[in-house]
Amino acid sequence: MAGETISFARGAPSADILPHEAVRDAAARALAGDWETALSYGVGIGHPGLCQWVAERHGGLDASQVMITNGSLEGGAMLFEHLLGPGDRVVVEQPTYDRTLLLLQRLGVELVPVPLEADGLGLAAFEVALAEGPIKLAHIIPNAHNPAGCTLSSAKRARLVELAAEHDFWIFEDDPYRELPFEGEPLETMLSLDATGHVIHASSFSKTVSPGVRVGYLAGPVEEIAKLSKRANETYISPNMLAESIVLELCNSGELDRNIDFVKGALKDRCDALVAALREQIPEAEFVVPEGGYFLWLDLAAGTDASALLAEAKGGGVTFVAGPDFMIDGGENSLRLSFAPVPAEQMSEGVSRIAAALERIRAASPA
Repeated sequence: MAGETISFARGAPSADILPHEAVRDAAARALAGDWETALSYGVGIGHPGLCQWVAERHGGLDASQVMITNGSLEGGAMLFEHLLGPGDRVVVEQPTYDRTLLLLQRLGVELVPVPLEADGLGLAAFEVALAEGPIKLAHIIPNAHNPAGCTLSSAKRARLVELAAEHDFWIFEDDPYRELPFEGEPLETMLSLDATGHVIHASSFSKTVSPGVRVGYLAGPVEEIAKLSKRANETYISPNMLAESIVLELCNSGELDRNIDFVKGALKDRCDALVAALREQIPEAEFVVPEGGYFLWLDLAAGTDASALLAEAKGGGVTFVAGPDFMIDGGENSLRLSFAPVPAEQMSEGVSRIAAALERIRAASPA
């Protein structure tokens, strides 16, 4: 390990926990039984069978409320372009997913930052933002937040849906980690609580099958899904039908659920090892212990320069992402660690390298 870089940077699992045999077998079945659909152009909604499966997975949606996309990020990009224009006020969590910030900044919206708490979005600060002017959309990552690792409480989910109906704004429920809680069942979606058509939900098979399949989906009000699927058809005819046929085979065979159970166990082991290593080797670090997903966000002592730490850490054989990448302003003493790509047995060594880099930059700083 001495000469190899340990990377906590990328939000993707290491190859040893990817289900390559199950995907290979599902591909063979798809090409044997569903080859005409798999190898043909589809329509904007994607594979109708996968739309139906997703609808049923969500506890009784109609298939017309679902469209398949080339990953949930593409779905979010289409949704933003469909709903938003320059000057619209959009609530973003702080910190939030860096690509969300990039997509919204390109559209010229007014970003309204609201800080996260241990149980998700800070509602008091959110209601202050509402009082300051109309909100067009709130972007919320409810489960195993990227990058913060926190999960939105049931009470906050219900209140946000109430506020959306009361103040007429959209909630974009960006939820790729919903199927990966370490213990118990996933919490209810805001989509399932929405009786007034103000929530559009996104999720992805990137985290439950593999990133390479690039299959995600949007679910929400029928009329908005119809508009979005028309936009998709006019842009790229249909999403990747071969990948969707393979994913549908995994879903129908039960392999998806078996893989989810396996991956959750592997991720929990990695997260537990990371938490233990941090508490032992960087005891000053403050963080919320993730309840699922891929990420842990930690704050170091005030005055720590996470960007300088990253530069020093790279030289010591370890990488992560510095906090400012996920913030409109701030995050200078914060960093995101992705435990998904790091086997549990390498976690202590990876944290040790970060701790050593931290000591070096502090020793080099003027007193």
